[in-house]
Amino acid sequence: MEILKIGSEILKKKTKKVEKLTPEIKEIIKEMKKTMTQAGGVGLAANQVGLNLSIFIANWKGKFYTFINPEIVKKSKNIILLEEACLSVPDKLGIVPRHTWVVVKGRNQSWKEKTVKAKGILSQIFQHEIDHLNGILYIEKAQQIFEINEKN
Repeated sequence: MEILKIGSEILKKKTKKVEKLTPEIKEIIKEMKKTMTQAGGVGLAANQVGLNLSIFIANWKGKFYTFINPEIVKKSKNIILLEEACLSVPDKLGIVPRHTWVVVKGRNQSWKEKTVKAKGILSQIFQHEIDHLNGILYIEKAQQIFEINEKN
């Protein structure tokens, strides 16, 4: 799978809900995990690989998360500023306001409903990926954006 970069139209659009778990959806999730891991990312939304599906995956501290049709059902009142980067926005780093914790509800890769309360970096990853599924890139929320040049 190819990770799309900023400027791709699909990254600006809200994704469609997945109606049911199919062998194709299972294969997509498997390929997304492989793509994210090869790219060195901690999260990947389906629209980042050109698919109009409400699916994201994440990997934090060795644990993989899969969310189909995710939604934030509860969030902290407290907001903190965090550094953020994105596989679809190369060579940039932003300072983004995020909730300190969120509760995300959706379905897993077995189509079972699940609810996860995430805090810290995991919360940030979930918020970032759900933004993707809603057609929002972190740079639209960033209070500051820095150029990163790995050659220096």
